[in-house]
Amino acid sequence: MTDKPVTLAAIIGAHGVAGEVRLKLFGDGVESLKSYGGFDAGGRRLTLKSVRPGSNGAVARFAEIGDRSAAEAMRGTALTVPRSALPPLAEGEYYHADVIGLPCLSSDGEALGEIIAIENFGAGDIIEVQRPSVEGKPGKRFMAPMHAVTLEAERAVIDAAFVE
Repeated sequence: MTDKPVTLAAIIGAHGVAGEVRLKLFGDGVESLKSYGGFDAGGRRLTLKSVRPGSNGAVARFAEIGDRSAAEAMRGTALTVPRSALPPLAEGEYYHADVIGLPCLSSDGEALGEIIAIENFGAGDIIEVQRPSVEGKPGKRFMAPMHAVTLEAERAVIDAAFVE
């Protein structure tokens, strides 16, 4: 496991005139952000002073953002923490950041490509796999349910019955 940055939220705009920002959340919600004292924001360190639920996300105040202009200038900035700062996982759980980018094999041993996304349309996680390029053209993509995937050290094995 590398200690790559994991995006927990993104600043989507200013809130009010005092420097608060609106956040789009990618993690477990507002409460989970409170456990991190600060975030990397595009090479800049932001120290969280407060966060509360907002419409479609959260509203946060950072020590380094003092007014609306500074808040607006941060629009589109991802808030990240190192992978090692995330809490440990229970058996059978995984972080998307650990799965995206893994090479894939079928249970028959065929090289399939790599996982490029994880989606959830309501019935459980679905992985999207990008097949290798062929003659300079991007490989086709296919999706498989996460329940058909076995995560091993540094690779994913997909049940051959789910491979297109």
